[in-house]
Amino acid sequence: MELTAEQEAIRDVVREFATEELKPRAAEADRTQTFPEEVWDELSELDLTGLTVPEEYGGFDADRTTYSLVNEEVAYGHLSVATALSVHCLATSCISQFGSEEIKERWLPEMVSGRPVGAFALSEPEAGSNPAELSTRAERDISEPRSDGQREVTTASRDGEEYVVNGKKQWITNGSRAGVVIVFAKTGEGEITQFLVPADAEGLEVGKKEEKLGLRASDTTALLFDDVRIPVENRLTEEGRGLSAALSILTGGRIGIASQAVGLAQAAMDDSLAYAGEREQFGGPIGEIQTIQHKLAEMETSLRAARLLTHEAARKEDAGEDPRLDASIAKYFASEAAMEITNEAVQIHGGAGYTTDFDVERYYRDAKITTIYEGTSQIQKNVIARELLS
Repeated sequence: MELTAEQEAIRDVVREFATEELKPRAAEADRTQTFPEEVWDELSELDLTGLTVPEEYGGFDADRTTYSLVNEEVAYGHLSVATALSVHCLATSCISQFGSEEIKERWLPEMVSGRPVGAFALSEPEAGSNPAELSTRAERDISEPRSDGQREVTTASRDGEEYVVNGKKQWITNGSRAGVVIVFAKTGEGEITQFLVPADAEGLEVGKKEEKLGLRASDTTALLFDDVRIPVENRLTEEGRGLSAALSILTGGRIGIASQAVGLAQAAMDDSLAYAGEREQFGGPIGEIQTIQHKLAEMETSLRAARLLTHEAARKEDAGEDPRLDASIAKYFASEAAMEITNEAVQIHGGAGYTTDFDVERYYRDAKITTIYEGTSQIQKNVIARELLS
């Protein structure tokens, strides 16, 4: 796909930022399991925290191809940061597409500046790949305050001005960093509705931080909702329309994750090429050994195919075509390719690749998550088959 001059310029700026600012900090952030907040503020200065926010609220309002390019380049530098950014952009996308004018004016300009950070709370301990089974509930308030501070039942329950949210969300990226959370909860029998919940709402508690195989600089937590009261105005969709809204947002999110998988794989490819030219065995660089050459050839082929599939999905969305099939194909292929390419990168580095002296071991650990979040590889296969058979 041919890029515009503006898209090429944005890609080059973000690649430079990833190389000079993200890569040098990535190993330490992974080791200490701390998010590099200083680079988040630098992303804001580049207008990247407003990628999915309309211009009238101060945002970048990027097309899907530009969004894909940014995700690829940020992931090239540090996947944990790219993941945090993509989830923040999921939150701003929900507000932009479904929020009232009042909600958009209240939250989007601040989120463009990077603070508050956004989180997206769909998954639950018993509802990961099947969000229809979630158990978090949002009930219309059926009481009003009395003079003694207690609450008494009224007959106007359906006219209540608040929802009361109870439940638990799991695997929430930006869980401890977030200032605003997009929450999906049941409001009726089988009805799922989307809400905006400020992170400082009374009764909202951040659960334990997960100890993860990879993506260790990105905070992943549970969120606990205990009688969290939010005004009716914070409902982003009509009651029962939240799941379809989530799935529409996640289509673009899958293109973003495919892009991140490509960026991570490119980093592993570049490191492997450099090592193959520097490391000597049997009287010369290991890049002269046919086995290594074949590995590199296979890695590059998979990488190019993944990038082309991802760009095609982005192009279709920008052209107003239905991107669901292409987004799932791209996400499935790119994430599995990232696993294969990072695995071979470790192998090319040999024993050194198994140590923290080289970044390829982190790439390998990080790559696995791309086959899981935003819909597992198995879910993508289901989507692909369903779209083909329909």
